[in-house]
Amino acid sequence: MSKDDGMTPKVLLLGIGNLLWADEGFGVRCVELLNQRYRFPANVRLMDGGTQGIYLVQHVQEADCLVVFDAIDYGLEPGTLKQVYDDEVPKFMGAKKMSLHQTGFQEVLAMAELTGSYPRELLLIGVQPEELDDFGGSLRPCVRDQLEPALEHALTYLAQRGIEVHPATAAETSLGPQPLQLDLYESRRPSANEACRHGDPRFIRLVSGEDSG
Repeated sequence: MSKDDGMTPKVLLLGIGNLLWADEGFGVRCVELLNQRYRFPANVRLMDGGTQGIYLVQHVQEADCLVVFDAIDYGLEPGTLKQVYDDEVPKFMGAKKMSLHQTGFQEVLAMAELTGSYPRELLLIGVQPEELDDFGGSLRPCVRDQLEPALEHALTYLAQRGIEVHPATAAETSLGPQPLQLDLYESRRPSANEACRHGDPRFIRLVSGEDSG
């Protein structure tokens, strides 16, 4: 059951994923850029959902229109951007789970539906990732190239619903921790040669039995 109370619709622009695992950060980067570049009316909320999973349910319940940005395994070429609408969204969120947050978000949608507070409209803007197993890595070029098209899809979707968005004229409060903002993150993170991106090598040696002394 969806909500339809005749009042101004509440819109949630939600980015989910993990910034620390390469292309997993796509969704969060999308809402981060929207927050930096544009100003939205009071009925539109932007949120960095990270990997909160089930803890996002109250925010989804409050939304009449939900736009989700995420890295999704569509089984397509890396960097492919695909939009999914309404009843199809839960299916794609769990078709091929790449991380725990997707399982959690499926549950979020299910709980919202069970309580009768389900968004009237849903849009999933997802990109096929190239690399996830790179701790501390950033978006791969083919995925990063889809940030701008993803934003354009979202802005067009809002415009079709009569929601006016204006360019930002001043700095806005960050949605997430300042050190994880894209520019700072890229400029300060060590190279792959300086920092292991597949786990702590000391721990790996211990578990594998290489370090028996």
